[in-house]
Amino acid sequence: MSDANEPVESGGSAGETPGAPAAGPAGAEGGRRVRVVLVDDHRMFRTGVQAEIGQTERTGVEVVGEAADVDQAVTVITATRPEVVLLDVHLPGGGGVEVLRRCAPLMADAERPVRFLALSVSDAAEDVIGVIRGGARGYVTKTITGVDLVDSVFRVQDGDAVFSPRLAGFVLDAFASTDAPPVDEDMDRLTQREREVLRLIARGYAYKEIAKQLFISVKTVESHVSAVLRKLQLSNRHELTRWATARRLV
Repeated sequence: MSDANEPVESGGSAGETPGAPAAGPAGAEGGRRVRVVLVDDHRMFRTGVQAEIGQTERTGVEVVGEAADVDQAVTVITATRPEVVLLDVHLPGGGGVEVLRRCAPLMADAERPVRFLALSVSDAAEDVIGVIRGGARGYVTKTITGVDLVDSVFRVQDGDAVFSPRLAGFVLDAFASTDAPPVDEDMDRLTQREREVLRLIARGYAYKEIAKQLFISVKTVESHVSAVLRKLQLSNRHELTRWATARRLV
């Protein structure tokens, strides 16, 4: 893995993808520029995003840094002060919510605010609501096209809120109520990765399938399941599935 603490030079992507790179309507043709940091623990995904949107002369997007975990993210964001951060939800070291918490002063800077756009494979309501409560300006899934991602980045730079269509409903439902949602102390005991494993177990995935989907070893999956069972005081995956179903996590 490359050193995520080193800023990426503008105009040079780490690889090429088939077809023309994405070019947004507010990109280079309009003379605009936006400085972006990519935060994702999968190097191949960061490389793909860089190749898709990071050719500045076409898109107007300049990728100035990358990070693979929470500590790296805070370091790179603080050092480069980008206009927009593309932030994965599930990261080693506490997840995207922890990055938002530690970068709160940068988001609050009236002169040079750093804005966050969540970019994640997860479409779970609790993930969406969690990062929005943490201060992110929007949430899009990794099925988004390059052109739409460039457009979303510029919209977030302008201060707009951006969501994949289906996800907007989660946010509207969560914030429409005058009563704050109850705090689930059991869920709060789990890390972001443990919640992800929990959800997949409840959906009936085998350990091997979970390991493949999350790019981790089967042994690591087993460790996460054991931790979840211990923290929730459950005995087996059947009880775990019932627990998750009762909370509509499946």
